[in-house]
Amino acid sequence: MRQYRTIAFNAFMELLRQPVFLLLMTSSSVFAVFLASTPYFGFGDDPKLVKDSVLATLLLVGLFGAVISASSSVANEIRTGTALAVLSKPVGRVVFLLAKYTGLALTLMVLTYVNLVSALVASKISFTAYGEANKTAFFIFTGSVALAYLVAGFTNYFLNRTFTSDAVSFVVLFTTIAFMIIANMEKNGSMFEEHIDIDWRLIPAGLLILCAFLVLAGLALVCSTRLEIIPTLTICSLLFLMGLMSDYLFGRWAEPAWVAFPSQKSVQTGPFSSEQKKMLSANISRLDLNDNQKIDPSEMEALVAEDIQRMKNAGLDRKLWASVVYALIPNWQLFWLADALENDKTVPWAYVGRSFAYVAFYLSALMALAILSFDSRELN
Repeated sequence: MRQYRTIAFNAFMELLRQPVFLLLMTSSSVFAVFLASTPYFGFGDDPKLVKDSVLATLLLVGLFGAVISASSSVANEIRTGTALAVLSKPVGRVVFLLAKYTGLALTLMVLTYVNLVSALVASKISFTAYGEANKTAFFIFTGSVALAYLVAGFTNYFLNRTFTSDAVSFVVLFTTIAFMIIANMEKNGSMFEEHIDIDWRLIPAGLLILCAFLVLAGLALVCSTRLEIIPTLTICSLLFLMGLMSDYLFGRWAEPAWVAFPSQKSVQTGPFSSEQKKMLSANISRLDLNDNQKIDPSEMEALVAEDIQRMKNAGLDRKLWASVVYALIPNWQLFWLADALENDKTVPWAYVGRSFAYVAFYLSALMALAILSFDSRELN
């Protein structure tokens, strides 16, 4: 356990010292706040546009950072021989790989935290079509990032400390302080400044995006046991694009016909499961067809069977290969719930918990695959 903690901490600190990580973290956070200070002429929907843009920035930067960090953590150590030096000590390959992923996950949490803080700031200073940008809040946040760089430069020059890791630490500290200052700023009463309060619903939405980071980092770790950074980035980008279109490419062939191509009858009658039949039976009297006829619960199975046979005749029945691919490739749309932030909608915390449970099971399979691949890898 001590060796595991040591390797995980060293991997975490090593990734924090990567200049690309510092660049991604600071540029994405500043850009998110900048988006909130830009007029969109959204006819009152400016805050919604800001939140969508900020979450999109968080997603893309995090996914890119996950792949780069995973490749730097494993592939680079294999190439330079560092992994062989570590494994020459009484350290197993399983412990080495799991510790590396733990350090990678901690790094992604730091990145998500800073970007989530900037997203909350952006939700606070966003304005309506008739408002003006909160320049004070914008300069407070960007000034905190600039101050973090200055203090890190001071410690590097006078105390001979590592600039990148200190800069990351100070960015986390100063942006948190800036967020607390901005969160307590009062409206100045101007009729042209119609600022809104912090949208705390961004926290569960950001945690769901963190789930996507963790899954993609696991995929990148599996690839890094055999490939270099460019092939890993290519494969992960392809899997990401396929996951975004998973419902269209595989979902309609993986689900039963009445789900993938529902007719009016099959939508109202539902699946064959006894639990859902019971639920539908309680409400079936309130369901009408176009001809205003009630659906008898006893006819449900016959109606669904009729739909399935019709879709099979059209060559649109369920495909086994699509079911397998649909289950293996993560559906990234499940982690993107920006639409849930419209009006008074919320992201249920129960859904967030189920998502983390799904990630835990999925990562268990990925780690098993990574260990299997790394165990047979020749280290020279």
